[in-house]
Amino acid sequence: MEACAGSHFMARRISSLGHEARLISPQFVRSFVKTNKNDYVDAGAICEAASRPSMRFVQPKTENQQAMHCIKECLTTFPANFITNGAEHRS
Repeated sequence: MEACAGSHFMARRISSLGHEARLISPQFVRSFVKTNKNDYVDAGAICEAASRPSMRFVQPKTENQQAMHCIKECLTTFPANFITNGAEHRS
């Protein structure tokens, strides 16, 4: 699977059922997409990328890791958004 927020959850669920879940970073999949991006083309690119022997896979994040990442993103983007939105309302 291509790594994103939802895929980490799915990888944990698949692993709990006894299967091996492998996540690929989107930056590595992008080089295998040859046309416009859609689900069908993405699936082909992911299959092609996963079949490469030198492909590096992403370790699925735990629930705690995802929660900490979310908190960090909120704390870093909130001040910038607050300043931007505050400036818009003042003018």
